Amino acid sequence: MGGGSDASEVPSSANGDEKTVVRMSEEIGVLQAVSIVFGAIVGSGIFVSPVGVLRYSNSVGLSLIMWVVPGLFSMLGALVYAELGVRIPKSGGEYAYVLEAFGGLPAFVVMWITFVVIGGVSCAANSIVFAEYMLQPVYPNCTIPGPVVSMIALCGLMLICAINCYKVKWATRVAVIFSFGKIVALLLIIGFGLYYLATGHVESFHDAFEGSNLSPGYLALAFYQGFWAFGGWNSLNFLVEEMKNPGRNLPLTIGISLSLVTGLYVLTNIAYLAVLSPYEMLATGSGSSAIAVVFAKRAMPWISMLMPVFVGASVFGSINGQAMSMSRLTYTGAREGHMPSILAMIHHCNLTPIPAILILLVLAVGYQFYSDLFALIGLAGFAFSSIAALAVTALLYLRYKEPTLKTSFQLPIFFPILFLASDLFILALTIYQQPRESLSNVILMLAAVPIYWLGVSWKNKPKSFQNFIYKGTIFLQKVFACVPLLQLTRRGKSTPSRCSTSIYKLRKHFISQVLCVSLITNFVL
Repeated sequence: MGGGSDASEVPSSANGDEKTVVRMSEEIGVLQAVSIVFGAIVGSGIFVSPVGVLRYSNSVGLSLIMWVVPGLFSMLGALVYAELGVRIPKSGGEYAYVLEAFGGLPAFVVMWITFVVIGGVSCAANSIVFAEYMLQPVYPNCTIPGPVVSMIALCGLMLICAINCYKVKWATRVAVIFSFGKIVALLLIIGFGLYYLATGHVESFHDAFEGSNLSPGYLALAFYQGFWAFGGWNSLNFLVEEMKNPGRNLPLTIGISLSLVTGLYVLTNIAYLAVLSPYEMLATGSGSSAIAVVFAKRAMPWISMLMPVFVGASVFGSINGQAMSMSRLTYTGAREGHMPSILAMIHHCNLTPIPAILILLVLAVGYQFYSDLFALIGLAGFAFSSIAALAVTALLYLRYKEPTLKTSFQLPIFFPILFLASDLFILALTIYQQPRESLSNVILMLAAVPIYWLGVSWKNKPKSFQNFIYKGTIFLQKVFACVPLLQLTRRGKSTPSRCSTSIYKLRKHFISQVLCVSLITNFVL
């Protein structure tokens, strides 16, 4: 979406000055939309979550069911979101929907949870997975030291940060090239797994439900492990403005893509269990999440050294995609005054959102201090379920507020109510099973409320505080050579804001940027 063909220009005039209003053109059809959703969902989750699902379900049969349930839940949620996307055809996802229905504070809470919690946690979890897979050839027969994993994960995050800060084109190329890794890895796993099944290796499926853990709390935890692998089912709603005939194509895309992904995930888990016993799968989760490497050593030892490369490439591409999407999310919030102005600024030459990318890096590094990868996955699932509940509540409220409004796609009221009730039920089970962890998660998410009051709602701030914010913004603009997005006129003129005036007197600040990144790195280490 960085090319010129992605947008259409409509002239408008104001105060005698003809301006260009830029809007996204409708270019995404069903095939492209299915590709986008499929690519957004299939990532590192299928190489990590099988161990977590099996750990909490405690049987082969129940674990396979717990892969189908998140798939059906995601399909239901995506259909509900499709109605939201058609009713409120704005990019921004849950933030735009909650803002339309409930106003500033709830929308800011959604923005906070999405960027600070889900964005940071997802990048941190994926960076840990990336490090563990990359280190498997170096530590083939022993537990990988934690500090080494953290260091490699940090290096991966910094490389992603550098790519996204330098060129948008580089970031998009990484997304395309590294998606090849997950395709190759999954095809190898499924192919060899089906071969093992065909040759009679079905021991894992005897008494498939023996030992099943039917405790509601553990079922909820197993659900979140699988649900994390389906993350991205709502990605198309961020692109509603660019879809052809969204009333028809949104639900059609959702049905096709979620069915494909659910089938692919079930086949992949069957393949894992055809080659490895449940005990061997759980053993991979005790010190490492690299189940695909253990699978490769057993099923295809002659090319097992390549499996970490393929999976690592897949996870690296996932981190890159998260960095791109989460950093762009700040633009939507900044338009409403819900984010600091510095996070909505871009480099004056490279046109990349350097401040937003760097703050995401800092958040991801902070979340790496979580000792348990599966705890991170649970936090991300808990956070996403919370904002999904807010978004669906917004839909029900808008239906109540505007009962006569008819859209091109509208579900029976039963479906959004069913999704909301199921979502809240799973959240309640998680709180019951892990009250302490859930309380800390809720506190982290509700920290948005005082921050909203301080940064957005409080209008009459002291002069000294305003000067501090202004000088801090100027300093960071100089360090990162960033400017706000400006509205260009057809006359070729533009009026920079007060904070950006001094930027135009500066050239590239490569030395300042290097020093700043070095200081951040030294502080973290």
